[in-house]
Amino acid sequence: MCLAIPGRITERYEEAGLPMARVDYAGAVAAACLAYTPEAQVGDYVLVHAGFALQVLNEEEAQASLAEIARLAQIIELDGMPTEDRNPS
Repeated sequence: MCLAIPGRITERYEEAGLPMARVDYAGAVAAACLAYTPEAQVGDYVLVHAGFALQVLNEEEAQASLAEIARLAQIIELDGMPTEDRNPS
């Protein structure tokens, strides 16, 4: 299963000839490559998977995705995940 997470670009820079960004994911900041979304600018939300920004999102789309991720985390926290899935052997 693949999961892409929305985050907000706080800084753009170049590394090894590639457009890069620092992306804020609700307080956790990490680097993401902007090669697939070179139009993304500081303040934009991007959908990131495996360190690559795959799509630029508007704020409404990003907030809706973040709300759904929070809802899923709450379900798991409330014991929504079967025990055998929590501690794989």
